[in-house]
Amino acid sequence: MAAAVFVFGTSVSFSQVVDTSDWVCEFCPFESGYRADFEAGTALVDDDSARFGSASGYDEDGAYLDFSGEGSLVRESFRSSWRAEDLGLDSRALEFEGGEPGRYDFRVAYRELPQHLFDTTQTIFRESAADTLSLPSGWDSAHVTSGFSALTENLAARDIESERETLEIGGRYLASSRYRVSAEFRRQKREGVDITNGSYFTQSSQLPRPFDYETDEFDVNLNYLGSNFQFELGYYASLFDNNNAALNWDNPFISAVGAESAALAQPPENTFHQVSLSGSYRFSAYDTVLSFTGASGRIEQDDAFLPYTSNTQLTVGSLPRAQLDAEVDTTNIGLKLTSRPHNKLRVSAAYRFDERDNKTPIESWTRVITDTFNSGEVETNVPYSFEKTQLKLSAEYALRPAIRLSAGYDRTERDRDFQEVASQTERTGWTKLRWRPNALLSIDVKGGTSQRDIDRYNETLATALGQNPLLRKYNLAYRFREFAELRVSASLPVLPISVSGTVHYANDDYSQTLIGITEDDDVTISADMNWALSDNTSLYVFSSYEDIEAKQTGSEQFATPDWRATNKDSFYTVGTGARISEIGENFDLSIDYIHSDGTSEITTFSVGGSSSPFPDLESKLDSIRLSLTWRRTERQELVFRLQHEAFESDDWALQGVGPATIPTVLTLGAKPYDYDVTLIGASFRYLVGE
Repeated sequence: MAAAVFVFGTSVSFSQVVDTSDWVCEFCPFESGYRADFEAGTALVDDDSARFGSASGYDEDGAYLDFSGEGSLVRESFRSSWRAEDLGLDSRALEFEGGEPGRYDFRVAYRELPQHLFDTTQTIFRESAADTLSLPSGWDSAHVTSGFSALTENLAARDIESERETLEIGGRYLASSRYRVSAEFRRQKREGVDITNGSYFTQSSQLPRPFDYETDEFDVNLNYLGSNFQFELGYYASLFDNNNAALNWDNPFISAVGAESAALAQPPENTFHQVSLSGSYRFSAYDTVLSFTGASGRIEQDDAFLPYTSNTQLTVGSLPRAQLDAEVDTTNIGLKLTSRPHNKLRVSAAYRFDERDNKTPIESWTRVITDTFNSGEVETNVPYSFEKTQLKLSAEYALRPAIRLSAGYDRTERDRDFQEVASQTERTGWTKLRWRPNALLSIDVKGGTSQRDIDRYNETLATALGQNPLLRKYNLAYRFREFAELRVSASLPVLPISVSGTVHYANDDYSQTLIGITEDDDVTISADMNWALSDNTSLYVFSSYEDIEAKQTGSEQFATPDWRATNKDSFYTVGTGARISEIGENFDLSIDYIHSDGTSEITTFSVGGSSSPFPDLESKLDSIRLSLTWRRTERQELVFRLQHEAFESDDWALQGVGPATIPTVLTLGAKPYDYDVTLIGASFRYLVGE
């Protein structure tokens, strides 16, 4: 039998296709239980779009070839499976796993994930080395961007994008019915270009920063499983390498003598090692379980420092040390007890302690301002440390078979070094009622309050850090929170329809804050429905709405509040889809549609009450996906797919802001996302094996 498939005008011929299930061959795995699904196809994309292609790999217009598949093999006691996804794209993935059930198993996986941020950016900087950005030859410096006479002719496209590659190798060995050993290695490599800023005191440039990171992770565990007791002893390590220790760049503005170029230190190489022990014990009395976790780790960083400045015209003393020799010890301890002292009552108590002990040496350093002048000021580095203690108590009681009442109390204490609030306590109380009158209906109502107290706000420290002493940082300020939530789920007895809905409300009141955030409201409403119209047809619909409104005050005079602002963010999303199988016995159809709207409103008010609104930040997304599968035979399928996505955004921070729009800032000219992309694809799928 022969078959021909026409894909976008290209004929692909499959000759002598036979039913492999009838083969008898000692070299063929099909007799041992082999099954595989191979798929090859092509797709056409009609336009370039960074956002559309981020994570998917379809970032440019044109044709794409793609290959995917999956399979499994069972031979005596050995089982294995493999999966290949999007091998023709930058988002490709490969995975293979196997083993003998009850004895050992292993897994090897590889994945690439592209991230495309902007494809509308331009720069004058040339990457003369992996860590160096140079100006083009013949560049004429100026005090402001309008004076860059050679700007237009030297602008070159530079996409802001990166790629992440991840390799995972792991396995488990069951030494006996009680002991198991597992190990896993992960290597992640991230390479690409992002955006950073290079400052020259009164001017600045957006820089297309090249980066090249590599992280190795090791995870080894020993497990023991007894009749009432189990534990896990583990070791974890993370090793981070940065192949670019610094970013060097030339200053396009007229600069002080010796400050024609500058350098920025990049994320330093560091290591983290941790040993952990966890387990649980089940007591025979009252269905009680005690579980525990404990971990001790250390973070170290000893990269060599860059010099104070690259400006040889400045007289600066030597660095107090060649490297930071950073050392941070981490401790995590957790205990949890759950019990059922009565057939209607279940109680739980949990305790957790987390500590970050920063032992990095403190030194005095000289401030050099943007490689331009020596400030003469001496500053010390701040090795932040903290302790966090958390206690959680909860209980659930069955008032009736259909009604359960639960309540809980949480207490969290935080102690910090070198911050405006040294000690902080947060108390949360909540109550929840669940009503299940029958198997088709469930209603949950939950509500509570939370109060975060501080011992005092250290205004002297805030002033020493150059802050307004009346400022209260949102994570360090007194806060009173109220929250409530309603969840309803139901299945209709007559029609095969299930529906659910959730309403969530939270209000944060920072009543003791003069400058900073003073209030925040968050409302979320969501609902969804699933309807099985028949054995072959199903339909779903979902919708969600979120509204966040925050209020804050500020001061232009570094004193009492003289302005205030409101931020209101609204997001609305609705989607629907359908699955229809065995249309005319040989066709399957699926369709999905999503619409989303987002709006952010920012308005400032003067002390006299006059308002000054910013332009609204807006975004709108419409996306539709359609897939049609034709089962030509039991082993051959043709899959056709259509995807259309339109995204439009308004962002005043990017709209109309070209490289020379701001007099003292040379930008990359990134534009807000605005695209309308259609993807058409077809693929041939072939199934082999039993």
